[in-house]
Amino acid sequence: MVRCWKYSDTNLEDPRCMHCGPVGSSRFPPRVFWSSLAAMLLIVTIAFVVIGKLALQSDTQVVRITTPDHPAALINQSALVDKHNNIVTYSVTQANHTSTVLFDIKHGLVCYKPDSQDTCFLRKMETTDYENMHILLNESEQVTQVWLVSNETQRHMEFLGVLGGSRVDSSTLQKPLQTLCHQKPVYWTTRSDSPKERLIYFCIDICFPSNICVSVCFYYLPE
Repeated sequence: MVRCWKYSDTNLEDPRCMHCGPVGSSRFPPRVFWSSLAAMLLIVTIAFVVIGKLALQSDTQVVRITTPDHPAALINQSALVDKHNNIVTYSVTQANHTSTVLFDIKHGLVCYKPDSQDTCFLRKMETTDYENMHILLNESEQVTQVWLVSNETQRHMEFLGVLGGSRVDSSTLQKPLQTLCHQKPVYWTTRSDSPKERLIYFCIDICFPSNICVSVCFYYLPE
């Protein structure tokens, strides 16, 4: 209901002529409105950031792989499973040296970074690599530690020849590989049945939940 008082011809001082508008109406101060809106937007933004971080954390899991009867020195292994980016990063500690093996499932690459070498080595993933990584991706949702069965574990060696003339421009690699091999030379490798009479420089032992342990040994090929 709207009431409007008109000026009186007889009394210009009539206070009733000073009001025209809805009865009981009040104006909301603009400053209060915009301050409240800004506060609400800030709260919503913070909530989205927190939820996003929690979602990413839930997609990352560390799985420890225990090989109590490994014939070599005691090996401590753990696999960081990043399901969001389809990456599995192995940390292999042996004789106080920790090497890193990164499986970039999305781009089909395996990158080795030995602790004893200031170099990274690349190769393309193979069918068995995809199978082993998919087992880790699936099991990481249910377990945080894998115990290999001693009498069922298969062990074998793989030989990778380093192609000295095939250095890779690290800036062309994907971000996870760039981070791992920051300011380090990167070389392609090729698989070989055996190094014949060539000198083996180092090996990295890595085990998978499929009860398979592999000693990956590197040697240098002539350019």
